[in-house]
Amino acid sequence: MSQSPQIPPSDRSSDFGPLFRRGGYAEFLRISAILRKETVGGGILLLATVAALIMANTPLADTYFAARDFKFGIESLHLNLSVGTWAADGLLAVFFFLAGLELKREFVAGDLRSVNRAIVPVAAAVGGVIVPALIFTLINLNGGREALRGWAIPTATDIAFAVAVLAVIGSRLPAALRIFLLTLAVVDDLLAIAIIAFFYTSEISFLLLFLAFIPLALYWILSHKFSHFFGTRAWAAWTILLPLGFIVWALVHGSGVHATVAGVLLGFAVPVVRSRRGGGPDAGPGLAETLEHRLRPLSSGFAIPIFAFFSAGVAIGGAEGMLRAITDPVAIGIVVALVVGKPIGVLLATWIVTKTTKATLDPDLAWIDVTGVAVLAGVGFTVSLLISELGYGQGSPHDDHAKVAILVGSLLAALLAAVILRGRNQHYAEVAEKEALDANQDGVPDVFETKN
Repeated sequence: MSQSPQIPPSDRSSDFGPLFRRGGYAEFLRISAILRKETVGGGILLLATVAALIMANTPLADTYFAARDFKFGIESLHLNLSVGTWAADGLLAVFFFLAGLELKREFVAGDLRSVNRAIVPVAAAVGGVIVPALIFTLINLNGGREALRGWAIPTATDIAFAVAVLAVIGSRLPAALRIFLLTLAVVDDLLAIAIIAFFYTSEISFLLLFLAFIPLALYWILSHKFSHFFGTRAWAAWTILLPLGFIVWALVHGSGVHATVAGVLLGFAVPVVRSRRGGGPDAGPGLAETLEHRLRPLSSGFAIPIFAFFSAGVAIGGAEGMLRAITDPVAIGIVVALVVGKPIGVLLATWIVTKTTKATLDPDLAWIDVTGVAVLAGVGFTVSLLISELGYGQGSPHDDHAKVAILVGSLLAALLAAVILRGRNQHYAEVAEKEALDANQDGVPDVFETKN
């Protein structure tokens, strides 16, 4: 059995202290490594998106759409799917598996295991889902039930694109804000998958769904009982856990529930800390962190870009088509929700936390910094594209217009965030110097050794 990490008494305190504290140095290094990988992934994602748009609007369009709609798979298992569906249902399951791993690790063994650290990004994520959804709904109230099916499109944050924006503008965002942005995006992903499961599922085969929990239970037992074995022998995870995971995915897909839900469930089933047999929590990273390290390059460098390539290709139809797209109330709702609603939701929730807990911002930060990150959270892409297809149907007029709006809204949010954050680069450079100073030469910067 896995052993839960011992939580220091201070983490149980109701004293919230300063918001956006740095946390531990080990967590800082881990988050920094994740964001470096996501920055590279964001670049690849951008290239895939541009390639899709070029192909869909040139003489290569017929080839592009034929490749996207080409079907293969086993019909008797309900797996004769188009390439685009395989990318949306299959490859994105890897992305959501990582989201499940990351969220579980943060709340079990990361800095967010304490209420006073978790409440800010969780509240901000919830606010960043509710307000954009309300704004979209208000703008499309007269559009009928069909238009309103896209209410959840502007609720997600794309972490790969967001950190790619940070890399481009050269912003040396302080550690606490980087952790906040990553956690907010991961909680966003979890909320999005819950929305997909509850609101974008029409017919459910409860038999197949029940059967899916049998291999899922076996997956949980094996990953907990033999976590050290799977962690040290990569071939074992690929040959034992992966086939079990695929069976869970196939059964969930066949049940009518979107298959990416299986990714989150499998991620939650992986142990975070080492079992006693594996040496205990102090013996090194647990299986969740090991699998995350192995799979993140596959997700950010292959799975998400391939999905984006087959999802973002929209035949715009020239200036007239572009005008028709951006004047559709569905598109207007998405753009306004991403650029205005998302930052308002994040900021409002954060402000409410400060008022209800009497907490204050960390001395190194100001509300303009939180505003910049809140605006950056409006960069929605991967999950937004998925929800658009689920809500409107791939290739429908609303879907095409929604995808154009996702691109336009994300671009506007990125540009606005760049203006805000770039103006603070000098301050961020000073904070970065402080975070790197190690006067006693013990390998840990001094600010991470000071209780804050």
